[in-house]
Amino acid sequence: GISRYYTDDWGAYERHLEADKHQVGKRNTQKIERKNLNFRTWIKRLTRKTICFSKVETLHDTVIGLLINKVEFGLDIHA
Repeated sequence: GISRYYTDDWGAYERHLEADKHQVGKRNTQKIERKNLNFRTWIKRLTRKTICFSKVETLHDTVIGLLINKVEFGLDIHA
């Protein structure tokens, strides 16, 4: 399971997460936010105003899953 939560200072996190598993600050969220930015850059369908948006949620999930497999695990998505 999830052992730690790294978040910003939004009050909802503090109300809903256990204090011993929750850490506030940008130090550990920077890598996550950078990865999200990279995904939005690489997959144009993740940006708001684009004509490259999947109308079917399954296709949207498949494209994101393929990118995550390639980036995180180095798997060949063309095999």
